[in-house]
Amino acid sequence: MATATATRTRDLVGTWTVDAAHSQIGFSVRHMKIATVRGTFDVFEGGFSVAESPAASTAWAKIDASSINTGSADRDAHLNTADFFEVESHPELTFASTGVDIDGDDRARLNGELTIRGVTRPITLDVEFHGIITDTTGTARAAFTATGKINREDFGLAWNQTLETGGVLVSKDVKLEIEVAAVRSNS
Repeated sequence: MATATATRTRDLVGTWTVDAAHSQIGFSVRHMKIATVRGTFDVFEGGFSVAESPAASTAWAKIDASSINTGSADRDAHLNTADFFEVESHPELTFASTGVDIDGDDRARLNGELTIRGVTRPITLDVEFHGIITDTTGTARAAFTATGKINREDFGLAWNQTLETGGVLVSKDVKLEIEVAAVRSNS
């Protein structure tokens, strides 16, 4: 049985590894102006180190671009082409933090640089800390939700089609919805 422990940011001090089996990198985008297409990247790794001074903390992630999963094999194949991620030349998406602003014990804004298709742009993620537990093996586990938004065209993902009724097939705005479970490193 897992037991709850601390929930304060200072209790996170140390090095953590993302538990990919219990985490998800998700996104959503408007399609044809009225529908929402949701997807995930199924292969990724990441981690973070929380410093005594939270502003000095760091985080990183590496995502396999070809692991995109929108529930449609044809759409996923198109997203892997030069129209979008161009995975042959750019197999990874990466994130590296540049700073964090703590807002109380359970909220923060994580600033960083996101690289997609070889283009790096700044991004800010709103992070909510859900707490820490100790699992049945004595391992400390922490959980977070991070949300943000990017303009896909800023990263060279500009492919689109004009609709007969006006507007475009795919919105330029992409919402990010990330659920992170992490384990404290023993080192």
